[in-house]
Amino acid sequence: MDAYKIIIHDLSSDEISRFALNPENCLVISAKGKAAFCKGCFGCWLKSPGKCVFQDKLQYIGAMMAQSEEVIVISRNCYGGYSPDVKKVFDRAISSSTPFFTYRDGKIYHVKRYKNSPVFTVYMYGEISDFEKQIAGELVRTNSVNMGRRDAKCHFADDISQLRELFA
Repeated sequence: MDAYKIIIHDLSSDEISRFALNPENCLVISAKGKAAFCKGCFGCWLKSPGKCVFQDKLQYIGAMMAQSEEVIVISRNCYGGYSPDVKKVFDRAISSSTPFFTYRDGKIYHVKRYKNSPVFTVYMYGEISDFEKQIAGELVRTNSVNMGRRDAKCHFADDISQLRELFA
C-alpha cells in the first residue's frame, strides 16, 4: 500500500461498516479490543526506536500514523477529549517521536522521528458542550502540530448518523 489514510476509531464493527471506506487506500484501526496500554517504559525510544516493545496490533502504530498521508480519528467525545480507547492508541503512537525536544509554535514538542507530516482530521460524536468543543479544538490543534502540521480539522456530530453525513 503506497499512499494511504489511517482511520482510528472507537465504533463497533457494525457501525464502522456503514461508512464508505475504500479498502485499497484505507488502513482501519479499531481502538477497541485487546492491546496493551503504554507503560511509559521508553522502550520505543531507547530499546527499539520507532517500535513499541509490546507485540500486539499497536506495536507499529506510531510509524503507521507518521507515514500515512492522512490520519482520521473517529472518537466519542469524553469531556472534550478522545475516548479512552482512542487515547490508548495515541499514547502508543509516541514512538513516532524521539526523546528530544524542539520549539514549534512557541511551545515545546518532541522532535519527529519521521519526515512525513500527515493531514489530521478528527470527528467527535456524542453530546458536547461549547466549552468541550473549545477544549477538543485545542487538543486536535496540538496533536496536529506534534505531527508537523498546523491545519487540523475537528468536526462534531450529535450521533452516529450525523457523523456518517459529516464523514461522506
